[in-house]
Amino acid sequence: MGTSAPSRQNLIQMLAAEGTDARRELYQQAYRIKLEQVGKLVYFRGIIEFSNICTKNCYYCGIRRENTTTKRFSMSADEILECAKLAHDYNYGSIVLQAGERNDPEFVDFVETIVRDIKTMSDGGLGITLSLGEQSSETYQRWFESGAHRYLIRIETSNRGLYSSLHPEDHDFDRRLSCIRELRDIGYQVGTGVMVGLPGQTIEDLADDILFFKKIDADMIGMGPYIIHHDTPLAVNASDFDPARQLRLGLNMIAATRIALEDVNIAATTALQALDPKGRELGLQAGANIIMPNITHTRYRSSYQLYDNKPCLDENAGLCRACLSHRITGIGEEIGYNQWGDSPHFFKRNQLDK
Repeated sequence: MGTSAPSRQNLIQMLAAEGTDARRELYQQAYRIKLEQVGKLVYFRGIIEFSNICTKNCYYCGIRRENTTTKRFSMSADEILECAKLAHDYNYGSIVLQAGERNDPEFVDFVETIVRDIKTMSDGGLGITLSLGEQSSETYQRWFESGAHRYLIRIETSNRGLYSSLHPEDHDFDRRLSCIRELRDIGYQVGTGVMVGLPGQTIEDLADDILFFKKIDADMIGMGPYIIHHDTPLAVNASDFDPARQLRLGLNMIAATRIALEDVNIAATTALQALDPKGRELGLQAGANIIMPNITHTRYRSSYQLYDNKPCLDENAGLCRACLSHRITGIGEEIGYNQWGDSPHFFKRNQLDK
């Protein structure tokens, strides 16, 4: 690592930065570390949100099991492959397969087959990240052997009490932690992340989240500002929701995480753009290096809304690619086409382990 890691108090000060000058200095420091540790390339992960059927009932999520207003869908294998081929044709190096959480045998088999088929279709060219929640170690192993090599499983908050307030009693914080360990042991590049600006969350909680990322030795971080979904129980506790504050906290969190973790991959998430039209560019300038353009068929996107006002619901994949490319090059960044853009941290750790 290049410099000594910031202390908890340092992180709290970074996260609390509000003034224009203080935030500019924070983001410039994070950007310098980004350039030194992961470079100037921005890597695309074409995201395919292929099903909103979910067995979980998280209090903040628009596709939670008990939300009866959501029209449920599952894309067919052919539809998923069509989207993956589009990513391959667009020279995206990688895709993300994301869906509501299920672990029934039919779903597990389906994902295994799809991963194999995508690898065959792309002649091994597409990197595959999965974001499919808690599964058995055996399932993770099967999907890894099929060709997936990265897995994102967000902890949402490392504060156990806050975690309990966000989930029903049958949601187990320790099980989520054990999934992270199992994924690491199998050989995945492991990603996690949190929601930023949750009701009841403190700056100290966010600093502890960053220390948690460091403790578990995460390879990639996917996090974003909490945004209300009107059909969720948590929405009633967020009456003081302030988009400007959420954006500021989200960007501060990216910067502080980059400064603390240095060589991990960090996503500039779509939630940032939901709060500001230039949110994802701001995320890149604060230290992020991953963008996830949506390549899901537009006819399904309105049914996969984890939060209100999700952008780009009616923008086809071609328009999305052109728009993002223009936005990214417009701020002086470069796009790493046809590259997996794996986490440098993953390879450094594995070299140390040998």
